[in-house]
Parts: sequence; C-alpha cells; structure tokens
Amino acid sequence: MNLFERYLSLWVLACIALGITLGQWLPQVFAWLGGMEVAQVNLPVAALVWLMILPMLLKIDFHALREVRQHGRGIAVTLFVNWAVKPFSMALLAWLFIRTLFANWLPAGQIDSYIAGLILLASAPCTAMVFVWSNLTNGHPGFTLSQVALNDLIMVFAYAPIVALLLGLAAITVPWDTLLLSVLLYIVLPVLLASMWRRHIVTRPLGTAQLANLLRVLQPASMVALLMTLVLLFGFQGRQILDQPLIILLLAIPILIQVYFNAGLAYLLCRKLRVAHRVAAPAALIGASNFFELAVATAISLYGLGSGAALATVVGVLVEVPVMLSVVYLANQTRHWYQQPASD
Repeated sequence: MNLFERYLSLWVLACIALGITLGQWLPQVFAWLGGMEVAQVNLPVAALVWLMILPMLLKIDFHALREVRQHGRGIAVTLFVNWAVKPFSMALLAWLFIRTLFANWLPAGQIDSYIAGLILLASAPCTAMVFVWSNLTNGHPGFTLSQVALNDLIMVFAYAPIVALLLGLAAITVPWDTLLLSVLLYIVLPVLLASMWRRHIVTRPLGTAQLANLLRVLQPASMVALLMTLVLLFGFQGRQILDQPLIILLLAIPILIQVYFNAGLAYLLCRKLRVAHRVAAPAALIGASNFFELAVATAISLYGLGSGAALATVVGVLVEVPVMLSVVYLANQTRHWYQQPASD
C-alpha cells in the first residue's frame, strides 16, 4: 500500500470539506454540473466513475475462475455471505436504525432514500480493491482473484434483481430502466472493455510488463477520480450536512455493524470448515468490503447527486479504508487462534 492509499481516509475527509465549501461558494456551478444528465445519469460523474472502475477491472484475469474448484469451501462461504446474508442483513439494519431508532434525527423526506443507499452499498460486493487488503494479511492471491472475478460475474446478473427486490420490500418505486442502464454502464460495458483491453495487451510481447506500466499510469487517475466525485457529491450535500452534522455518524453506524458482522461470520465459518487462514482472511475481507464505486454510481443514477441515497453510499467510501484496515489487523492478530484446531 503506497503512502497515498494508506492515508486515503484523510484525502476523503479533505475532499468532503472542500466539496461542502465549494458548494456554498459556487452553488450555480454545482447546479449546472448536476443538470448535465441523460436518462438520470450524470455525465461528469459517469466519466469519473469509469476512471475509477477501469483500472481495477484491468487487474482481474477472468480466466482465473478455473481456480474456484481449488478453494471450494472458501468460495462457498464468501458466496453465502455476499449474496444470501449481506444485502438482507443491511436491509434489516437500515430498517432498525434509520427508520426506527434514528428516525427523529433524520430528515423525514430522506429516510427512504437513506435506506435505499445502504441497500445499494451492501448489495455490491467487493471488487479489485480487496487485493490491497488481502495482501496485507498474506492472503492467497489465487483465491482472492478467483473470488473477485466470480463476484463481478455474478453481479452482472444478480445485482439488479436483489436491489429491486429489497427496494420493493421497502415500498420504494424502482425505476427499472435507470437501474438496468446503470448496471450496463457501470458493470457490463467496463467489464467487457477491460477484458478485451487486457487480453489485447497481455497477448503481445512483454505484455505483462506493459499491463503493469499501464496500471501504474491509470491508478493515480482512478484515485483522483474518486476524490473529484466526492467533491461533487458533498458539494450538493453541503447544506444538508451543515444543517444536520450528525447525519454522517448516524449513517455510518449500520455500515460499521454490517462490516464487522459479515467479516466475523465469514471468518468463523471458514474456521468451522477448516479452511486455511490464507483463504479465511481474504474471505472475511471479501465478505466485509463493498464495490462502493458501483453503489455510488447507481445511487446517483437512480436518485440524483443531491439525494440521501448518494450520501449514504459515500459514507461507505468514507469508512471503507479505516474499517477494512481494522479488519486486516484483527485477522492478523487472531492468526494463531484461528490456526488452532476448531472444536466440533
């Protein structure tokens, strides 16, 4: 992890402050940027999200799916946590905290939108960013790669139906055309482009070195795009945040509970199934991490830049790095305990 990534949370906080400030100083500029939409997809943000996603997708070798058979129990655990537990547990937590416990401290008109944002966040499992966390736990790279590739493949088909189901249960009208357009724009097309681009590079002489050089060039652009997106988002959310500074904290609470619950569940299930720590640690990280670029993009396309849903997904961005580093720490500190024989 380089210096920039290690202190990503600090840059995120700085961009939040910058966005709020610029939103107050230049409201006309942000109104103009927010109006640049096609089918509810904001064009400046769409360009930034592509810059975020493509470098990560270029790291993934989708042929690594053949390794799934070598890590069957670990794969089964992560699939169970990501697709059978995570979205539904977040829906429950969002209802418990946002609609019930915190309802008096949140704007009544945004509660449905906050819940939608939390569901969008939890329904999008990790992508290539998890390679950073896995590496810090000495995780098995083959398992991590195969699981990320498998998650991305499943997400193309499962993300929209799960989100639609859960948002429907929350009595929120789902704009299917916008949702499907978002999945196409932010998953299907980037995956196809990244796969073809990667294959074109790696089949050439010295292709591996050329791919590494390309990623070194694109990775800073990806981080800058993420930070610029935060400036835009918080520029639109600035007045609401200044009026109710507790909103960020209140939205973070169910996200934090969700992260530790899913990480702990995956970790304990792997131990029960006698999965090696090099697989269990990334399994816990994969179960806890989110594809927050997709969640932010979908929230924006569905509900708009100034929505509570967009804010809720951005809170996921804010807590991602420090919280995932804490999960890394816990996995490393419990390695000796994990490797002891599990009781039947």
